[in-house]
Amino acid sequence: MTSEGTSTTRPPLHAHITDAIKAPALVRLSDNVVLARFETLKVYAALGAVRALLAAGTVRPGDTVVDSSSGIYAIALAMVCHRYGLRCHIVASTTVTPALRSQLEILGATVDQMPPERNLRLDQHRRVARVQELLRADPRMHWMRQYHDPVHRLGYAELAGLVRAALPEASLAVVASVGTGASSAGLVQPLREHDPTTRLVGVQPFGSVSFGSERFQDPEAIIAGIGSAIPFDNVRHELYDQVHWMTFQHAMAGSVALMRGHAVFAGLSTGAAYLAARWEARRHPERVHLVVGADTGHRYVDRVFARHREAPDAGTLEPAEIVTLDELSPPWSTMSWLRRGFPPPPHREPTTPAATPATPAAPATATAHRRRP
Repeated sequence: MTSEGTSTTRPPLHAHITDAIKAPALVRLSDNVVLARFETLKVYAALGAVRALLAAGTVRPGDTVVDSSSGIYAIALAMVCHRYGLRCHIVASTTVTPALRSQLEILGATVDQMPPERNLRLDQHRRVARVQELLRADPRMHWMRQYHDPVHRLGYAELAGLVRAALPEASLAVVASVGTGASSAGLVQPLREHDPTTRLVGVQPFGSVSFGSERFQDPEAIIAGIGSAIPFDNVRHELYDQVHWMTFQHAMAGSVALMRGHAVFAGLSTGAAYLAARWEARRHPERVHLVVGADTGHRYVDRVFARHREAPDAGTLEPAEIVTLDELSPPWSTMSWLRRGFPPPPHREPTTPAATPATPAAPATATAHRRRP
């Protein structure tokens, strides 16, 4: 080291921007909370999926891939398509901002953006219907199916290696928004190959079907990247040790607290995961809690950061601890999931993670969703 904060090590020279931005900045927030802060987490998913599909011959340069996205997967897929000479069509959520749409278009992607809807369910159903309409019109398109195809888990093995290298002796708990489920599964399974007791803590908004809160509606919350209005095959329920459900207001409190306390400008899903991790870290001080910060805060400036004075004080917030989904209630609930399937069986006493190992994953393959001539 030549001086504080500088190094004589030669920085890497990347062949494409996707290599430069895929790795996170790892920031220690407290003794047992570390943030993995990404510009866009899903570059790992898009790179792993596209490389596998190209290797399998499922897609070839010049082909068109299509998928639905609320934002960060869209930009990741567009950049990876730019790198590998694929055409990209995005069916975009109402939450995609003009700035993000402009980036997609400059990268060469075509964009269908859904009109504003009053809730997450209508937005997602409309996007899926539009993808199916496009496939009927042009069967040569390849549907990436980020919500369902396990090929999207493959790229996260590289991230697991980075985490292990940075925290080699730590007993880990990964705290992440559930979203499509691909990043959680793709990260925690390689980590559990080395330490089967590695915990996985998932964060959900009220209204998401993934962990049974669909009977609730949060009027403010289309929390992109956390929840789902339709079942996602990539959500592996049996991998999760703990689940947190929280409202938009609580997620906003986490985002503002992260900025105020650590100068980290990150998205709403990161704020929700940070709030959950603070509580988890007090309950499990022996573990290092890795908060997955999926994106920056730029697309939440108006809805979250401009309203920072409205945010509750994160230090005063505590979840209701529940034992069955019947007890679930806003604004924040948490439940020991115990690596069970969905729906969970009736309540039983908790066991140690080592006594309830995760079900082995089926091999992730580059599934072909259309035949070639």
